Amino acid sequence: MTDQADLLAQFSSALAARAEAAKNAIVAIRLAHGRHITGTVWRSDIVVTSEQSLPRNDDFELVAAGGSVVTARIAGRDPSTNIAILRLAEQMASPSIAAGEAHTGAIALAIGTDGTGGESARLGLVNLVGPEWHSSRGGLIDRRIVLDISLAQREEGGPVFDAVGACLGMSTFGPRGRVIAIPTATIERIVPLLLKDGRIARGWLGVALQAVAVPDALRETADQSSGLMVMSVVEDGPAARAGILAGDIILSVDGISAHRFRKIAGYFGSDSIGRKADLRLIRSGKVITVQTTIAERPAHE
Repeated sequence: MTDQADLLAQFSSALAARAEAAKNAIVAIRLAHGRHITGTVWRSDIVVTSEQSLPRNDDFELVAAGGSVVTARIAGRDPSTNIAILRLAEQMASPSIAAGEAHTGAIALAIGTDGTGGESARLGLVNLVGPEWHSSRGGLIDRRIVLDISLAQREEGGPVFDAVGACLGMSTFGPRGRVIAIPTATIERIVPLLLKDGRIARGWLGVALQAVAVPDALRETADQSSGLMVMSVVEDGPAARAGILAGDIILSVDGISAHRFRKIAGYFGSDSIGRKADLRLIRSGKVITVQTTIAERPAHE
């Protein structure tokens, strides 16, 4: 029993030491009404956080380790990968962040802030590790890392470490509210692009879509049971210029079936801008093909 107690004590002390060591790698980003989310100090002048939980402000107050307050300004945001970056008004001590490789069943330690300069910690497991995937907004995420961890909203945006202290990524709430990690590799890829342009260019058709069932009479001709109905068309957008109408049901884009929405969204990456695309669709009870040219998504869309 003594040996087991010693092992538990050592394990507990190691976890506490990991959390203490992460204190300088996090900040609390103050929001309205006394709320906050967590940011990860990516380098001495840059903080990374969850884009989906960051208000559309330009300037923020951040609480660093020990309670010191610093200001920061938004430097870029990418909803497609859920990454936002803030540029600090004054530099901070830059933590050394080593990328880790996620493994199913391995320990994961998610670090957040208490809002006053202290840290919080959540211990769990890596529930699932999968290949690269596309978000519903089309962003490419390098690995699917699902965590078996309960996370408070104030802790979202903090770093997730493995047992040896390597960073698996940034914690956030993913599809169906599950806690996931945006991999370190994705952050490393996106941050330089945001620093350069403030956003990630993506392709755009200028339509609002809704998943619908293909009418029974057309399922054999369409060769699929569902599609994406065009609910509205942006005036003078690519779809409007191609003659696409509200009520059209898109079946595929360049051969990619519309019932695989994430794959469709992933098709409209930066390299799609200027590309011609064939849209197979249903209109007035007939299956037709319309060609359009993909444009760059406007900043406000």
